[in-house]
Amino acid sequence: MNAQTLFGNVLSETGWRHGKIEIQQNRISFVPQTAADPAANEDVLIIPGFIDLHVHGGGGVDVMDSGEPFEALARMHAGHGTTALLATTMTAPREEIDAVLAKLGRYISQPRPLSSARVLGVHLEGPYINRGRLGSQPDFAIAANLDQLESQCSLAPLKVVTLAPEIPGHIELVRFLTGKGIRVQIGHTLATYEEGMQALESGASGFTHLFNAMTPLNHRAPGIVGAAFAHGDYCELIPDLVHVHPGALRAALRAIPKAYCVSDSTAGTGMPDGEYRLGRQHVTKTLGCVRLADGTLAGSTLTLDQALRNLVDLGLSIEDASARVSRYPADYLGLKDRGRIASGAWADLVVLDRALRPIAVYVEGEPVDLIPSQYH
Repeated sequence: MNAQTLFGNVLSETGWRHGKIEIQQNRISFVPQTAADPAANEDVLIIPGFIDLHVHGGGGVDVMDSGEPFEALARMHAGHGTTALLATTMTAPREEIDAVLAKLGRYISQPRPLSSARVLGVHLEGPYINRGRLGSQPDFAIAANLDQLESQCSLAPLKVVTLAPEIPGHIELVRFLTGKGIRVQIGHTLATYEEGMQALESGASGFTHLFNAMTPLNHRAPGIVGAAFAHGDYCELIPDLVHVHPGALRAALRAIPKAYCVSDSTAGTGMPDGEYRLGRQHVTKTLGCVRLADGTLAGSTLTLDQALRNLVDLGLSIEDASARVSRYPADYLGLKDRGRIASGAWADLVVLDRALRPIAVYVEGEPVDLIPSQYH
């Protein structure tokens, strides 16, 4: 690809700079050095592309669909500024999960389609969870075993695995997974604070959609939320202002240094109200939410550009909000060349107007088609 340049207020890894970014061979080759205050001019804001580590679907398709849904959902999220993501599974019978993992393994190994976010790998959310905290997951929860996990690791690049640490045998599997460089998250769990601490001491490093589908914080029984507040460096938060009250979001953002945001998005994201699928579940999108027939929240319709705006509306600076949708998730996965604007990093960039709405998105230096935010 020929060299490209972008001009504006650039949120580099060392702060705001003003001038031009140069892109060569899909990576950032030059970052301006002139310090800037974006309030002092009217030029656009250029920030790192968003990284979403919990994506079930979007644009009418679901990761667990029997077809090939991955390009469609990756295009939809790229159109809202997400430049890299983890395709996230649902709890299902083993043969269904394994079939999806095999398809994802093939998809990820192929060249990235134009106008699509980079699918970095898989977030395996279930089936290794507690039936007492299914949330919107179908009731196919099972205890994990080493042979099964080894087989699944061979099918697709697993980057994150959610499990309930209180299930017998799961602590040993935390050690196995972390030994392979896979991030283990505590979620969909009835674990006590003490069981959560055992998982953390064994290598677990995150918490899946903090507050949701886990034991809450009580002053005499701190639960998994208490373990996260007291000891966590990273956790997922869904900042759609429905899954978590703004006050609880603020508390988590103060307590957990690198709390980062995910969409937990579903097939209904970017689509009109109506009926959709979430794995085996039938869900309804209405009033900006996705729910099961009994009213249980079932993922979200959030995109990370809206997450950024919600965080800024809560009082975070653009710099802090950007870190929580870009740099921190990259750091969590150990990615030093994504989630930041620095020389040598992938040219994953979002150009924002002053209302913090994307006016251009680049995935690995290539422009993508924007998608108007007409449905929420």
